[in-house]
Amino acid sequence: MTLREAIEQYILWRQAHGAKFTCEGDVLRRLLRYADGDAACDAVTKAQVLAFLAGKGPLTRYRENKYCALGGFWRYAISRDLASRSPLPDNEPRPPARRPPHIYSRDELKRLFDPATITVCRRRAWQLDAATFRTLLVLLYGAGLRYGEATRLTLADVDLQDSVLTVRATKFYKSRLVPIGLHLAEVLKAYMPLRQRASSPQGDRSFLLANRDGTALAKNTVQQAFDGLRRIVGIRGRPGGREVPRLHDLRHSFAVHRLTAWYREGCDVQRLLPVLSTYLGHANLEGTKVYLTMTPELLQQASSRFERYARGGSDV
Repeated sequence: MTLREAIEQYILWRQAHGAKFTCEGDVLRRLLRYADGDAACDAVTKAQVLAFLAGKGPLTRYRENKYCALGGFWRYAISRDLASRSPLPDNEPRPPARRPPHIYSRDELKRLFDPATITVCRRRAWQLDAATFRTLLVLLYGAGLRYGEATRLTLADVDLQDSVLTVRATKFYKSRLVPIGLHLAEVLKAYMPLRQRASSPQGDRSFLLANRDGTALAKNTVQQAFDGLRRIVGIRGRPGGREVPRLHDLRHSFAVHRLTAWYREGCDVQRLLPVLSTYLGHANLEGTKVYLTMTPELLQQASSRFERYARGGSDV
């Protein structure tokens, strides 16, 4: 079996076991620019792998992603006698530290969600109108959704009577029900009449958030709109964090603000962590625990809670 055939077989195998494996599959296919896809797996040399891993730019975390994808493939190939050895190097450089996300302050969120500012920002837009753009931003923060989850919502997925969203086929092929708060419910109620006057080519199965002609939002258009809005309201990165705050940081901000509120209310945060994990659609609790140390305020809240407990208080 050739290297190209083995890679395609491995991708199909991973997908058959429930992984989307889209990005990882693309990484493995890009290896074929450096190695002969029509040769056997054992024909791949360590020099070719090193050239593929190094790329043409400075060291980034993308190299770690490439190394992990290759490692999984070669373990698969060796276990099925498609290869007899792994050409991966043993002394991989440590990837650069991951910059923490930008946690938007309440003031920054107020400026981002201001209807008047968004209207000015989108006044010349051909497709993504101001109401749709604002509703997307409020959804990302108010329900802690991933961008893809929010933009794949259909009209049928929104139950305003019970204030629940149905999020389908998410990052880990799971669907979940997401209860929403009063403010977000009011935003959606105000948006619905506007959306229903626009094109809905598939009826209730049409996208909740759509362009003026009913087509799906283009991520590059949304990103450009967000970058423009962020510059207008003057939101910049903080020292030690990301230079450019992202759309996805709205989801991170939701999680951190929820944890901070629980600490302030004296709740048992450790007991509530699985609840937040389920709400966010995380595959496991580890993906949620990272938020516990994400801001100085959260660290201070946790430290104060432990200090009270150590002194014989009732906090746990």
